[in-house]
Amino acid sequence: MSFSIYSMGLFAILILTTCTWAVSVMKRDVSIVDGIWSIMLLVAALVYSSKVDLYTARSSLILTLVLVWAVRLSLHIIIRNWGESEDRRYRDIREKYEPNFALKSLGIIFVFQGLLAWIISMPLWAALTVPVEIGALDILAIALWTVGMAFETVGDWQLVRFQGNPANCGKVLNTGLWRYTRHPNYFGECVIWWGFYMFAIPVGGWWTIIAPLLLTYMLLKFSGVSLLEETIVARRPAYQEYIEGTNAFIPGPPKKIHKSTQTHERAS
Repeated sequence: MSFSIYSMGLFAILILTTCTWAVSVMKRDVSIVDGIWSIMLLVAALVYSSKVDLYTARSSLILTLVLVWAVRLSLHIIIRNWGESEDRRYRDIREKYEPNFALKSLGIIFVFQGLLAWIISMPLWAALTVPVEIGALDILAIALWTVGMAFETVGDWQLVRFQGNPANCGKVLNTGLWRYTRHPNYFGECVIWWGFYMFAIPVGGWWTIIAPLLLTYMLLKFSGVSLLEETIVARRPAYQEYIEGTNAFIPGPPKKIHKSTQTHERAS
């Protein structure tokens, strides 16, 4: 594992984030960074795989899994946000860092997320640059990726379909996968990256565990569950009952609560 190859991944990510930042300044919308988050990791993976002398079937498999995950997630976010104004989270950040937010956003939004993506891509650097044959841990990695991809894809689809029905306005989604976890898409994302970590272990990359640990922390405490639910109860009172009856992250049977639970719309 050559650190120079790993550093090339960072360089490629920063080029992408800088170009996206320039577009965000023209659009006055930094939330477009969400649509390229997965592409940052795909770009890093492509750089790592392009710098090895021996390209194996295992490398092709890993790169294909990254490609499928990245393109699906990016398209989902871009389509979801198309024609919408800047996301509420970023409007709050913009207000906090004015004046000259346009310039400041390069560092606090785009470079920051680029650095996070670079760290999280660490298992891919190990897995894609050291050629080995497919083994037992790779089967486990594929299984984890498949489970995670199913949760993320189906969860996103169920939420989009639910929010697309005007009759569900002001309600909370608690059916389908959302009956067992309040964030099936975040859970799926987490499982996918623990799967990618499994690919790194057979090549001596066990120490890249920092990547899935960081992602798990981000999804639970930083930009995922905690941030999303910070103000949601105030905006959607029915969400409190949903919290009491449904696991936050890891899927599990719905909990029994005193009040009967009805199907409401899940706030986005």
